Amino acid sequence: MPSDQPGETRAPGPIRSEPGSLLEHVPVAVLGFDTAGGVRYWGPGAQDLFGHPAATALSRPAAALFPASPRGPGPAERLVERALTLGYWRGRLPVLHRDGTVFDCGFRVFPVTGAGEGEVVMALASRGDELERVKTNLAFLDALFETCPIGLLMLDEDLRYVHLNQALADMDGIPVRDHLGRDPADIMITADGGEFRRMLRAVADGGGPLVGALVGMRTPGRPDVDQVRSVSLFPLSGAAGSRPGVGGVLIDVTDRERARLEATAARRRLALLDRASARIGTTLDVDTTARELVDAAMPEFCDGSVVEMVEWMYPSEAFDPDLPLITRRIAAGTVLPPPAPALLSARDRVTYPPGSSIHRMLSTGRPLRATVDEEFAARTVGDPERARRLLDSGLGSIVIAPLIARGHVQGFTIFGRSAARPAFTGEDLGLAGELASRAALCLDNARLYSRVQDISLTLQRALLPPAPDATAHVSVAHRYLPGSRAIEVGGDWYDVIALPDGQVALVVGDVMGHGVLAAASMGRLRITARALARHSPDPEGLLTELDAAARDAGIELATCLYAVYDPRTGHARIANAGHPPPLVRHPDGTVETVGDVLGVPLGIGGVPFRSTRVRLPDGAVLALYTDGLVEARGQDIDEGLDALRAELARAAGPLEREADRILAALLPDGATDDTVLVLARIRRADAEDGEPYEE
Repeated sequence: MPSDQPGETRAPGPIRSEPGSLLEHVPVAVLGFDTAGGVRYWGPGAQDLFGHPAATALSRPAAALFPASPRGPGPAERLVERALTLGYWRGRLPVLHRDGTVFDCGFRVFPVTGAGEGEVVMALASRGDELERVKTNLAFLDALFETCPIGLLMLDEDLRYVHLNQALADMDGIPVRDHLGRDPADIMITADGGEFRRMLRAVADGGGPLVGALVGMRTPGRPDVDQVRSVSLFPLSGAAGSRPGVGGVLIDVTDRERARLEATAARRRLALLDRASARIGTTLDVDTTARELVDAAMPEFCDGSVVEMVEWMYPSEAFDPDLPLITRRIAAGTVLPPPAPALLSARDRVTYPPGSSIHRMLSTGRPLRATVDEEFAARTVGDPERARRLLDSGLGSIVIAPLIARGHVQGFTIFGRSAARPAFTGEDLGLAGELASRAALCLDNARLYSRVQDISLTLQRALLPPAPDATAHVSVAHRYLPGSRAIEVGGDWYDVIALPDGQVALVVGDVMGHGVLAAASMGRLRITARALARHSPDPEGLLTELDAAARDAGIELATCLYAVYDPRTGHARIANAGHPPPLVRHPDGTVETVGDVLGVPLGIGGVPFRSTRVRLPDGAVLALYTDGLVEARGQDIDEGLDALRAELARAAGPLEREADRILAALLPDGATDDTVLVLARIRRADAEDGEPYEE
């Protein structure tokens, strides 16, 4: 035991406890008393504690270090006596500082014996308040490890458990003792390719603390429970020479992360549903609507999708689960590689045997989830080759949702996910049903519209002339183009009528509006015009009668152009009821507008009609048309008329070929409104024989 003797150099600083412990910062004084009551040894921390230098302390009695005792033995005597009697004693006594202050001090005393020397009592002394601080800290740490609700651990430099609390053991489902000495990778099993282990090693090697890293894991104690933990790690090797290793704080945030993920997934589902609602049903076309449903679902919701319509024998047919179900696939798509695209190919008739998942879904009328496996393929896909292709497609799970609108089952849609993605959840099942429900209404609207449009087109074509009357002096090429499926059928019509006296009447008209009513009104006017023309070819009188017929039928607005050509004179009389005027191409290629007295449309009444008399040269081409040929959105009608004049000027060839060429030039993307074009080449009855016109 070193000592300070008179005249020796004082050792610097107090003696402290073992580095790395909580006692490291508690000064400890070492001193010794002999049995005669003197100070025998004075350690380096004694001066700091009592304030006396070694020379002074060693020359004074031990009693000088303590307040005077009013009666009985003094504190120094009691320390010596208890050490000699008990062999070891610890306790608290007040001590006297050199400056006269008294403070509490903790002592540990025990006797020592040296060769040739008498007994000496050694004392270790520390301030009482410092000891209380350490005691409090130790108590706090003990309480922290015992009662803290979050996981605490200590790993050694080899990254093995040396200490952990009960909260972490409970999280792992493994007792504390079964952790000690084991590697964390044996307890916290992750699927991150060793990333968690690399994080631990990086911190242990001085890489700095890591705060709040999210780690997904399972443990042997809870092998069926997925956990997410917030992990904070800090190195122990830098703590004033303490034992190297890693300390950690682990918090189970599984519920929080699950709630966050569920909230995020819910927001994504709502966003997808909102986008799908905007994208599905932009047209009244069944195939387009089905394609929009497939495109809206991929790739965010699924990796492949099909839409199939049930081929019912009649509209009111009830579903029979004991019979095979035949469907027509009208839309399909996938982002998966082959053979998935061939499996999901569109416009393919599919037969599902009784007992299939499709039958189960239609029996309940609710969406259904299924795993794509051997059993599913065998029960649902009747064709073995197709079943094998399904199993090889990469699809792992599917959802089948019915397309039901207005109480009618139209078909169903199938959404499929790759086996590499999480399977569909119950929430996904609800989203699939919502997507299908919204699409079903759009599909039913498109189906009903298509049916009405088909009726209108059928009626319109039935009311148009199957073939204009053939005449010797007027050659005709005629074209009728219905508007696109986005526009209902209109009331455009035309006719060529051979009159009893050798004259020829050409008629073109347009009933304002669309749909069945417009088609029916058009048919009524065409038939009325044909009947009137054969009894009274006078253009003014015919339009007057048509006007009265229109008003009697409730037709509010219709245009009509009526021209009568007399091949004997080469003259034509043209009357117009608000219709675009006809154009004439002369044999030299010039084009002019004739009969440009427009007049008022039919159905208005009260205004007389007038006619224009024009002479048409032999070989001239008369062009009659409706506004669908020259009107377009964003284009002035004069521009359309100029384009028609330019194309008509080139019409020197056969009329059939020229009619197709003119339509292709003026309507390159097809008609957006009903369009009629009639080209009539004029021959005079008294014209000299020459080269015939090729028709």
